[in-house]
Amino acid sequence: MRKTGKLLNRRMMHTAAKLHYSEGLSQVEVSRRMEISTASVSRLLGLAREEGIVRIQVVDLDEIDTLGEKLREVLGLKEVRVVEGGRAAGFSSEVGSLLLEAKLRPGSVIAVGWGRTVQAVIAAELPKIPNVLVVPTTGGMHETASHFQINEFVRTAAEQMGGEPRFLYAPSVVTPEMHNVLSRDPETARLTELWARVDAAILGVGHFQPGRGGIDIGFSADEADRTVGDVVRHYFDSNGSPVHWPNPDRLVAISRAELARIPFSIGVAMGPEKVGAIIGAARSRMINALVTDTRTASLILERLHEHDN
Repeated sequence: MRKTGKLLNRRMMHTAAKLHYSEGLSQVEVSRRMEISTASVSRLLGLAREEGIVRIQVVDLDEIDTLGEKLREVLGLKEVRVVEGGRAAGFSSEVGSLLLEAKLRPGSVIAVGWGRTVQAVIAAELPKIPNVLVVPTTGGMHETASHFQINEFVRTAAEQMGGEPRFLYAPSVVTPEMHNVLSRDPETARLTELWARVDAAILGVGHFQPGRGGIDIGFSADEADRTVGDVVRHYFDSNGSPVHWPNPDRLVAISRAELARIPFSIGVAMGPEKVGAIIGAARSRMINALVTDTRTASLILERLHEHDN
């Protein structure tokens, strides 16, 4: 019985540590997720450090900067920022820094993508950039999970920056007939016309898994096998070459060409499963800047080194 209780306690320590340190959740958020008090979360995190489940390390900033510079060179990007630990606050700080460096002015257009990392970046708060226009990159998803709610991301980001939100009241995928109707709708047109003059973007990089979505999209088996990821549902292979939707007139989203012309398009992504997708996204030129964590940055460099050899 004692052994079972000790094992359970270690599992709780591990869960709390993973949620707090790896996923960047606050202790209050961890307490809600685990359905325990914040005092219990604090105690579990302290025990996790004592037990060696968590090891705190002060990282050499020069090493992180060097890692980012190497990644920028090999991927051919304008900027790469690497965050230790992958915490949302660190990601948000670096994204905010890049937006400020873009010298956006009143009336500049910032486009927002969707996904868990984009959601975390916005939740951790963006800097004040008054009077910008904030727009979604695509219509709404037929999903209830919070990281799909792109209009809410737009509203929150605009509120934080002191800008003006513009919403797209349409699904991301429609019938060709509905697509024609939307193209003639004045309110929809006012939003979609802004896609041609986006000045900066915050974009998630999706990881494509063959057998999970390929059939729904309509990819052939060969296309699904070579697809590694997407940016705003524009899919690509490991070389960044397009893997086209069979019915592109069903997609309500910023175009691949419009993404490629954005002066500062920031991809945000991390995790071992995203390595191939990040490489493909950079080569596709739909992103020209990247914010990721040290582990993912190292894995990308290892993957590219292995390929070269």
